Amino acid sequence: MLPAAQRLRRRDEFTTAVRGGRRAGRGAVVVHLTLPSSHPHDPDQPASAAAPQPARAGFVVSKAVGGAVVRNQVKRRLRHLSRERLATLPAGSTLVVRALPQAADRSYQRLGVDLDKAIAAARGV
Repeated sequence: MLPAAQRLRRRDEFTTAVRGGRRAGRGAVVVHLTLPSSHPHDPDQPASAAAPQPARAGFVVSKAVGGAVVRNQVKRRLRHLSRERLATLPAGSTLVVRALPQAADRSYQRLGVDLDKAIAAARGV
């Protein structure tokens, strides 16, 4: 499970990440990655806003993936896989992972490979 500080919950957080981030799809997932700005110490921001925020993740698993049981299983797998990968992202990054319908049939290992490839593509590595 992801700690509360590392989860996206509000609609505007998802919207900002999806519209402002880099998108990459590989296999059964599409990721939207927003990296922190190159100027972390903006003089116009208050001192409390300058504190580094942890990398955060959110998940979108639509009904196209399957029924409630299948969607929750896919979401749990993605959440666990993402937890390991958030540590590799810069502080302040935002990651939205959208599962495609074929994610329901992917093994845990294959889903991890797809996620790794999508994140690497979004980072431009």
